[in-house]
Amino acid sequence: MGFVSNSIQCIGPHGFHRMAYTDWGVPVAERVLFCVHGLTRNGRDFDYLAAALEDHYRTLCPDVAGRGKSARLSHSEDYNNRQYVSDVMALFARSGAESIDWVGTSMGGMMGMVAASMPGSPIRRLVLNDIGPWLPKAALQRIADYVGSVQEFDDKEGVEGYLRTVHAPFGALTDDQWRHLAEHSSRPRDGGGYELACDPKIGDAFQSMAIDDVDLWALWDMIECPVLVLRGVDSDLLSADVAEEMAQRGPKADVVEVEGCGHAPALMDGAQIATVRDWLLG
Repeated sequence: MGFVSNSIQCIGPHGFHRMAYTDWGVPVAERVLFCVHGLTRNGRDFDYLAAALEDHYRTLCPDVAGRGKSARLSHSEDYNNRQYVSDVMALFARSGAESIDWVGTSMGGMMGMVAASMPGSPIRRLVLNDIGPWLPKAALQRIADYVGSVQEFDDKEGVEGYLRTVHAPFGALTDDQWRHLAEHSSRPRDGGGYELACDPKIGDAFQSMAIDDVDLWALWDMIECPVLVLRGVDSDLLSADVAEEMAQRGPKADVVEVEGCGHAPALMDGAQIATVRDWLLG
């Protein structure tokens, strides 16, 4: 079946912008899944997962504003969770679904927590990939150190080398998977070479978040849908203690630890995909 690429018009405080997305599976499938990526990533990160779920789901994978093929925002302060969730809910309205399941990696998981905590939320089941309601300052600062930096590359091999270094905590990806990430994480530069397909101004907005620990436990306690938490064993963003507390309060999540990964498991490995699929369909 494969996917089709499309886009939707969204609105923010300073005008309209287009959000790109990939649409996998049968448009009239009974189950609809939204897969939402991390801070500097894009919807093509979920190609392997979406392909594995085609027999069960229509899967929509947006490029959140400023990433991938989506438009960049004119004002850096508009790069925030309120805008992101609003954009993805516009895509939910376009889908025609009455309810959705949600897989969110890092930032995409935070967006999922925000949306799931709201009264009348359409989220039926929520998968959080290495993110929780307590974010330590040290991990946020590590991310802030590379987010927003302007990177220029002579070729796609340079992009791949950079991603292998920055995203080493993704785990033991194959050469084909690293090439896949490089292909969809870069775009041609004016004058030759390549740059990351991520607006550097996202870093401006993120800096204000990285100045202290972030406490979202009150939001967590408002979530009522079933939740699966995946935690990279070596993660510096989601500690074992926080994951354990997530299993004890609020929606009382199911927690699965993923060996050989930090922040965050790439969800390209067959075992990781099976964990997500089996829980969603269980």
